[in-house]
Amino acid sequence: MPLDGRPALSTATTDLLTTPLHALHLELGARMVPFAGYAMPVQYPAGLLREHQHTRQAAGLFDVSHMGQITLRGADAAAALESLIPMDVLGLGLHRQRYGLLLADDGGILDDLMFVNRGHDLYLIVNGACKHADLAHLQARIGARCAVTAHFERALLALQGPLAAQALQRLLPGVERLVFMSGMPVTWQGAELYVTRSGYTGEDGFEIGLPAEAAEPFARALLAQPEVQPVGLGARNSLRLEAGLCLYGQDIDRTTTPVEAGLTWAIQKVRRSGGERAGGFAGAERVLAQLDGRAEVARRRVGLKALERIPVREGAPLQTPDGTPVGQVTSGLLSPTLDQPIAMGYVASAHAAPGTRLQAIVRGKPVPMEVAPLPFVAPRYHRG
Repeated sequence: MPLDGRPALSTATTDLLTTPLHALHLELGARMVPFAGYAMPVQYPAGLLREHQHTRQAAGLFDVSHMGQITLRGADAAAALESLIPMDVLGLGLHRQRYGLLLADDGGILDDLMFVNRGHDLYLIVNGACKHADLAHLQARIGARCAVTAHFERALLALQGPLAAQALQRLLPGVERLVFMSGMPVTWQGAELYVTRSGYTGEDGFEIGLPAEAAEPFARALLAQPEVQPVGLGARNSLRLEAGLCLYGQDIDRTTTPVEAGLTWAIQKVRRSGGERAGGFAGAERVLAQLDGRAEVARRRVGLKALERIPVREGAPLQTPDGTPVGQVTSGLLSPTLDQPIAMGYVASAHAAPGTRLQAIVRGKPVPMEVAPLPFVAPRYHRG
């Protein structure tokens, strides 16, 4: 799922909201940081590197309860949502999930989200830092067409890694039958859960929405499984960057369009020019013009690999080898899997081809970079 911003470096957590797992995080020795208005675990005593590697090898448990859960209900809900996002909602099968982009009228990205057709409603998971603005936007724009309801009190856990299904099916028999981007309702000890199989780490995994009071006992039951260890937001960030996935507020925001961000794979044919329900969404004129080549796309999001062992962080300027400014890094770190500095950023379209040599300026010195295909680490989603 989307991760809305990089954890703050400050460790002050006064006057912050807490998730239902706050006491458990403290018991497990987590280092807590301010994040999207919440006190959140950035790492546990094992440390970011081991947490990252454990998620790649077994199963990592993430608390993502700061994110927002919203439902849309009513006969017109799907058509109403299609007026705000360039995705196929009306054609989405029962208990199927899609990645979505909530767009402004000029085509800028207000938020990225996941949405599921649960039959009786559309279930949305939005970024924590955006959830109140998203709710207000949905209510203002489509509240007259369908019931828009926030469920911000509910908890959300993510279990990610190649052994996630093995561990989760002991608690929730049947979830192993889910495939990538599908979901199902489940009952656990009398609590109503909804489980989807997707994830924002590039690994196979699940998201579990559940009542706040069930969150800690369920998390403890998962942590009792031999495959599962707790993982903080630090490793979630490094995992999603290796997977080439965007972080809202860094890699995409109100100033970027889906085309600039390289997210056109998420726009189904039916919503594109010539499609059965082409356009009709916020920002459609600009987005479709960029998609069709009728409007210039001045910059594009690219992957970058450093050719020296010097990490390149968010905000670093990007230049051609002769010093001409062409863009900026939006996310960057030393990849635990590749043991090489990787980054994403925006560059002028003429310099976006894989293999293009650039340089990042780090502490006043040039670091040679090469534009690289995304993702950096191949995904291992379970497609059946």
